[in-house]
Amino acid sequence: MRIIFMGTPDFAVTILDALVDAGHELVAAYTQPPRAGGRRGKAPTPTPVHARAEALGIPVRHPTTLRTAEAQADFAALDADVAVVAAYGLILPQAVLDAPRLGCLNVHASLLPRWRGAAPVQRAILASDAETGVGIMQMEAGLDTGPVRHEVRTPIGTATAGELTQRLAQLGGAAMVAVLGNVDAYPPVPQPETGVTYAAKLDKSEARLNFDLPADAVERQVRAFHPTAFFELEGERFRVLAAEVVPNGGVPGTVLDRELTIACGTHAIRATLLQRAGRGAMPAVDLLRGFPIAAGTRLL
Repeated sequence: MRIIFMGTPDFAVTILDALVDAGHELVAAYTQPPRAGGRRGKAPTPTPVHARAEALGIPVRHPTTLRTAEAQADFAALDADVAVVAAYGLILPQAVLDAPRLGCLNVHASLLPRWRGAAPVQRAILASDAETGVGIMQMEAGLDTGPVRHEVRTPIGTATAGELTQRLAQLGGAAMVAVLGNVDAYPPVPQPETGVTYAAKLDKSEARLNFDLPADAVERQVRAFHPTAFFELEGERFRVLAAEVVPNGGVPGTVLDRELTIACGTHAIRATLLQRAGRGAMPAVDLLRGFPIAAGTRLL
């Protein structure tokens, strides 16, 4: 098929590679514009999809909007059979949705209608969902409201958000290839009207561990916001990269022993892998050897 690909992060790169490997013709890749450099004079950084598409020889477009008549005409002129969308980041107006012969198909990283919206992987982990998955959705004007053509499920287990995202990307790429191989075999099924939840965009403040929560909820924070979940001590930020739940208890936020067991609202967590600012990740036992944190210390 003649495909327009629309995506931005690494998740979308995996989908793009699956389409190329399946032998489809990628006529263009739409992605977010390059991001400004963090330091003065540093060149803007292209998105992962931008970089991968260029390496594959696929023409790249990065408009700031698709709402103008010019942008919509340029899109329609590609005469695509279908547009494949994966974490693109721009709203698609109706004229864009209608332009390809088969419309626009989205790879969405949840079991719709649960976790419509921006951060379905992290919200599924935080909510203690037992499983999640990917859906191939026929896009319409509403926010992730379109009918689903295909769905693949997977258990969440103890995966971090990054691990789960990569797994879902692989499943999503294979699912999209299957649908494009025989579209008629995957008719669109309307989403149920019940069970709708919204995966709100992540806020950086949510990565601060909340020790007032039960220990299992704090451990899920560690996995959902990996590798940025953190606590502060004496003005320094410590990232917690892995933790386990233990049955101890105490005043929330208090260090209970020499192994960096931290009391939570119920039970406690033991941080097992940490990272100090400007340093590499290290097991807690190694960090505590050079930077002891005494029992009774309160963490923020």
